[in-house]
Amino acid sequence: MKADCEDVKPYGKGDTSKSEEVKDMFDHIAPKYDFMNRAMTLGLDKGWRRKAIKEIAKSGSKEILDIACGTGDMAIKMVKTIPGAKVTGIDLSPGMLDEGRRKVTEAGLSEKIVLLEGDSLKMPFEDGSFDAITVAFGVRNFENLEQGYREMWRVLKPGGVLVVLELSTPQGRLTGRGYKFYTRYVIPSLGKLVSGDSRAYSYLPESIAAVPQREKMTRMMEESGFNETCYKELTFGSCTIYVGKKG
Repeated sequence: MKADCEDVKPYGKGDTSKSEEVKDMFDHIAPKYDFMNRAMTLGLDKGWRRKAIKEIAKSGSKEILDIACGTGDMAIKMVKTIPGAKVTGIDLSPGMLDEGRRKVTEAGLSEKIVLLEGDSLKMPFEDGSFDAITVAFGVRNFENLEQGYREMWRVLKPGGVLVVLELSTPQGRLTGRGYKFYTRYVIPSLGKLVSGDSRAYSYLPESIAAVPQREKMTRMMEESGFNETCYKELTFGSCTIYVGKKG
């Protein structure tokens, strides 16, 4: 099942792949990424990550893969929250990884967190390498979402858990209208002011609107091999946690 978000690219260049454009975009905005995350979510992203990490913690997982790890927020929070956890992060963007490695070093967590440059659609790991996988705000950037899920299933151990945290579109009449105005007008203006790249933050609401959501997302996970899938909406449906297991 092809996802509409695969056709949405940050800059819309005809001669470059989505992966290349996503890499270039994140390299460009990396120095301001953390600030923009806090600002555009009004700080709610911290709580969303905590809720996703609770799903990992209750599974008892220790060897964790964080895909689209970015600047390392998810990885750092997991090793601080889950006793004995070790996290391997993978991301396309060298710029984001530079920020992440700096934060990991400053936190004194270099022995527990390793951040690698790589493609989530073709990962350099053996089958069944990890107890759990997390993806926070990353799957809508995949060039091929179904391939990404199949690759996650491959590197996950039998019985392992996948937790995806992704932005979504509120379904309520009033919240939907407010969300649409905020994401279409406020966030791109703020993005241009802070990062100098308004297109990167216009791509954000476009990619959110196009990514599979709720039942469509869990169905895609199931078609890629996961079972016991479920989802939980957060903050009026503006963010959603998806969970699946490898039976």
